[in-house]
This record gives sequence, structure tokens and C-alpha cells, in this order.
Amino acid sequence: MIWGLTTASFTAFHVVLSLVGIVSGLVVLYGLLSGRWFSRWNAIFLITTIATSVTGFGFPFRLEPPQIVGILSLLVLAVALFALYGAHLAGAWRRIYLICAITALYLNVFVLVAQLFLKVPALKALAPTQREPPFAVAQLVVLVLFAVLGVRAIKRSRMEPVPAA
Repeated sequence: MIWGLTTASFTAFHVVLSLVGIVSGLVVLYGLLSGRWFSRWNAIFLITTIATSVTGFGFPFRLEPPQIVGILSLLVLAVALFALYGAHLAGAWRRIYLICAITALYLNVFVLVAQLFLKVPALKALAPTQREPPFAVAQLVVLVLFAVLGVRAIKRSRMEPVPAA
């Protein structure tokens, strides 16, 4: 039992939070790229991504890559929360929010790719230890994609008025 749930139920809850965080984060990213601000989607993204990282610590704890990613995610999200709700995206805080939000989304997708390589038999066969080239290439593609989209979103944000937080 984890937090009053069976391990299977807790895992399912964690996975659903992760998927909602990723989908809502992609909606936020789309908005940033198209010059739109989706306040509710930002809130959903932040809440579910924080919850994903927090629930990740409900599993048996060993300081391994998933826990390190969770710690990094929570640090980045703390800065994003302050930038959005504390500093109201004023001045440099706008760019800081964008960088933090996109980084948090990237970290969620990074973990998704890792989990896919662990759980999907065809992918696991390609990279059983996640040290093989297919895994590295997949993660590199995700990193480059988020870097390119992040730069575009930041450039686009310079042209748009600051949204109300």
C-alpha cells in the first residue's frame, strides 16, 4: 500500500497525472507558439506536473535517475510558480517562466520515453538496458525538439503582450 492505495492503483494514479501533465503542457506550449495564453491550461499543467513529481516519491525511494528528474522538476516548477504567480511574469520573469515551464514539460516527456522503453516490448527489445543507441537517439530527438520549440516560444513571447496571470 502506498498512501492508502494498492501499488497498482497508486501507479495508475501517477501515470494518469503524468499524462494529464504532458497533454496540458503540450496545450500550453501550443499556446506559447501561437501567441495565445491559456491561463487554465497553465494551472492544470503546473498542478499535475507538480503532483506527478511528488507522487513519484511515493514509490520505494532510491536515489536513481527517476528521483533525480523528480527533484529537478520540482526545483524548476518552484521557480515557474514564483515567476507566474509571484512576479506576475514582469520583466525577465516572463522568459524565466517560459524556460521553466518548457523544461518541466521536457522532463515529463523524457521520463515518458524512458518508461516506454521499459514497458513496450518492441522498444525494450531495441534498448533493454537503456544504454543502447535507439534509446539515446530517441532522447536526443526529444531534447532537440524541445530546444527548438522552446527557443521559438521565447522569441514569440517577446512580440506578444504580457498576459494577465
